[in-house]
Amino acid sequence: MSDTVAALGEQALIQGFRLAGAGIFAAETDDDVRARPGQRCRGNTKVVILTPRAAGALAAVLTRSALTHDRGAAFLRSSRP
Repeated sequence: MSDTVAALGEQALIQGFRLAGAGIFAAETDDDVRARPGQRCRGNTKVVILTPRAAGALAAVLTRSALTHDRGAAFLRSSRP
């Protein structure tokens, strides 16, 4: 598991990222996503890939841009349905 790339969102949508070496953090509800995402993705995490639902749950902290930065980590919104 990579400590530099992480995927956050519904387990069914993020499983494939594990094959690419990303750390995966399943969050099935909006409350799960908002439950301290920074603590899930600690250490050397530089990129966090979000499912569309996870991005929506974090909309208040993310900008409208597809790429945002928070404490040195980049958050990417996945376009997967």
